[in-house]
Formats: sequence, C-alpha cells, structure tokens
Amino acid sequence: MSERKETIGRTLSVALAVCLVCSVVVSGAAVSLKPQQQENALLDKQRSILRIAGMIDETAGSAEVQRVFDQGITARLVDLQTGHFTDAEDPRTFEPVKAAQNPSLSRILSPEQDVASIRRLERYSVAYLVEKNGEIETLILPVRGYGLWSTLYGFIALEKDLKTVSGFGFYQHAETPGLGGEVDNPRWLSQWPGKRVYDDNGRVAVVMLKGGVNPANPQAVHQVDAIAGATLTSRGVEHLLHFWLGPDGFGPFLQNLKKGEA
Repeated sequence: MSERKETIGRTLSVALAVCLVCSVVVSGAAVSLKPQQQENALLDKQRSILRIAGMIDETAGSAEVQRVFDQGITARLVDLQTGHFTDAEDPRTFEPVKAAQNPSLSRILSPEQDVASIRRLERYSVAYLVEKNGEIETLILPVRGYGLWSTLYGFIALEKDLKTVSGFGFYQHAETPGLGGEVDNPRWLSQWPGKRVYDDNGRVAVVMLKGGVNPANPQAVHQVDAIAGATLTSRGVEHLLHFWLGPDGFGPFLQNLKKGEA
C-alpha cells in the first residue's frame, strides 16, 4: 500500500513540475512577444485607416504602410466633451476603446443616448488628418457600434467639406459570414464614397435603405442599400453612424472644425 502511495505521489510531483515548467515557458513567451503583438496591432490599424482613406491598396506591404502613414497622416487627440483638439494624451498611443472601460476617462451613456449600444463613451478619441497646404483634405474618424452578434469597429473618411464620405469600412467584427459579414464586401463598400452624412440643416441623415436606393430620389445622396438578409447589422451600421456623427460623438468637433474653432 505504501509503495502505491509513493508511486501516486511521485506521479503527481512530476505532473506538477511539468505544469510549472510549461506555465513558465508560456508566460515567458507571452511577455516576450507582447511588444511584437502591439506593433502588429498598430500596423493593422494604420493599414485600415489608409485603406479606408483610399491611400493604399490591399497589396501594400508593412514597410509601405508605415511610410505612407508617417508621411501622409497626422493623428490628433479630440476632447469629445468640448469638441476641440487637446494635448491631454499622446494620440499616437492613446486607445479610445480601452479608455471607454476606464471610469476616470469615460462616462456611462443613457439608453436614449446609446443608440450604438456601446454603453460607455470615452472622453477623448483620435482623429486622423490628411492635410495639404495647411488645410484638411480628408478627415478619418473611428466609429463603433453593435450589429447583430458583435461590436463593429471601423473608420469613416470625410472629404474637406466634412459631410461627404470618401471612404468607409470596418477592421474588426464577428457578424455572420454571407449575411452581416457583407459589411466587408467591396461591392457594398463602393456605395459609400460620395454619400452625404448630413442634410442641409446639419442633421445626420445617412440611412440604410431596405429594398435598394432609387437614384432618382432627391434623398438618394444620403441613402445606402441595406445588406440583404442582415436587417439588424444594417440597422447597427446606421445607428453607429448617427451616434458618432451626432451630438454625443464627433458632431460638436466637426461643427467647430467647420468654423475653424477646433
């Protein structure tokens, strides 16, 4: 009996030692790879910004992405409460989505405000500017909101008039392939350039239209075809744009920018 107990004890000791060694190896690998993972995540975000702004194509390598971003894009921190640029954080490293989880850097949205279903809104966000001769040619803004199964994270690029779309797309979501996942379809995305997100009174007017847009309709400039078979995802896209371009999102900042007071 004692020999059996000794054997079990030795087995458990060996198993524990193996688990401990494996834990150390895995933890060490995670720590050592973290800087590379962060660098890759930043590169992916930069690629998405440039792609949506129409500044690179899908074949661009990492070095090209880094070069074009560094030479063509200026990141600026925006205070969503005041609608002005701020130097409160470093826009190159600030992560709005993480800040939204920090009570000291965010606030809870009321049900009436939270049309995008994001629950908390960060105080600061980051705007990406393409400038020429000291003037903004393109403004790229981060947007996010809930679709059917997931939060969609993306960017919208606006022309110098700050109301006409030059590009739009998502870099992360978990919507159903073939249905809500069609937000990645180039054909659907090609509808967005030239659409106007605000009406003549400055209200957010973009609409996802079920059944297709009639080009003869005077409101067609604000309308985009909804995704077939993905009503809730389409509605989520519409809602997130209304939130981020509205008074609780970048709306006040865009108004200030138009007046040259940002």
